[in-house]
Amino acid sequence: QVQLVESGGGLVQAGGSLRLSCAASGRTFSSSAMGWFRQAPGKEREFVAAISRRGRGTNYADSVKGRFTISRDNAKNTVYLQMNSLKPEDTAVYYCAGYQRSGIVVPTDGHEYDYWGQGTQVTVSS
Repeated sequence: QVQLVESGGGLVQAGGSLRLSCAASGRTFSSSAMGWFRQAPGKEREFVAAISRRGRGTNYADSVKGRFTISRDNAKNTVYLQMNSLKPEDTAVYYCAGYQRSGIVVPTDGHEYDYWGQGTQVTVSS
């Protein structure tokens, strides 16, 4: 069973940066598309970014385009989310997720993902 562990969350001022990491155990990481999602209090989970198995394809939510960058290192079984120019509205619990099946290169629907991490809190103060 694949396990995902996120890290790198914390408290940052608006305009600041954070880099989230998601470390995966198991052999399926390099064959999985990976995504980042977030959920703010009282709101539904929303898609943030996703990356294809080899990292050649990416997709971003409009709200983070130009500010966030997703990347992966298959040798380290890790996916990253570099977050720049953070805004208070970016405050949420951030989750990484893995998509093991074929058919969708860069899935954006959370219901398509097969396994999830426990989340890491990101708080952006104004």
